[in-house]
Amino acid sequence: MRNRWQGLAMVAPSIVLVIVFVYGLIGQNVATSFERVTQKTFAGNEKVVAQGGVANYADLLADPRYQHALWNLLVLTVVFVGGTMLFGVLWALLLEKGVSGEGFFRSVYLFPMAVSFIASGTVWKWLLSPGIGDHEAIGLNRLFLMVGLPGLQSRWWTDPGPFNMAAMALPAIWQLSGYVMALFLAGFRGISDDQREAARVDGASEWRVYRHVLFPQLSPIALSALIIIGHMSMKTFDLIYSIAGQNNYVADVPATLMWVQLFQQRNAPTAAANATILLLIVAVVVVPYLVYTNRTEGAKGR
Repeated sequence: MRNRWQGLAMVAPSIVLVIVFVYGLIGQNVATSFERVTQKTFAGNEKVVAQGGVANYADLLADPRYQHALWNLLVLTVVFVGGTMLFGVLWALLLEKGVSGEGFFRSVYLFPMAVSFIASGTVWKWLLSPGIGDHEAIGLNRLFLMVGLPGLQSRWWTDPGPFNMAAMALPAIWQLSGYVMALFLAGFRGISDDQREAARVDGASEWRVYRHVLFPQLSPIALSALIIIGHMSMKTFDLIYSIAGQNNYVADVPATLMWVQLFQQRNAPTAAANATILLLIVAVVVVPYLVYTNRTEGAKGR
């Protein structure tokens, strides 16, 4: 009993801090999202900025700019998650095969994780410069001209097309695919060689060894990587902010639009409603994973 109280006393400060600064602030944000806000005009009249109540959410969801931001978020998330998983698994497979200089390549793949999104965004802003042609092209577009592939030049994220945010996912893929590589490489190394040899003795090809022996055992790692990368994509702010600026319609996502609503439009209830919806979207992704993890660990503990 004494040890139990000592343990509780040790974790009590962190529990209090989490309650106050995480769940308390979430509650405050939800309360703010239902507030009514008015402003005085120069003529002395009262202008309604936020109607209050559920109408704040209805107005936000009906806003074409917010709908555009949600679409951008969907495109960014699909390309970001798909590209990161693809390159992460590919690099893990190459290293798992035992290439020479593995330590060097592992460092090269992991190095981007040490760079902040703001720093990498500043560099990629130049690389993804939308200028095309001999006089305007810089960054990747200039590289395509130099290697004789002018047809690959693009306006990147500034393109008015519906999938322009796919280009914005390039720096995010570059930065986090090394993380996915590290997860899968650790998973591959955790599987004993006996299982591979047994499959090969039974006549399985190398593809079947991976398909039926290795990959099924890595499904928890794949699920964890999907959840982590997915929720990071939905919360992305600093990368887009550093590339596209603080108020750019074509690159809007809910997180950057929230900044505009709060600091430029001075509409705290709408920004809070935006934050609450974003929290719910992330919860839809994360909560099922937590339930699955708890059930899996509970089954193992029985």
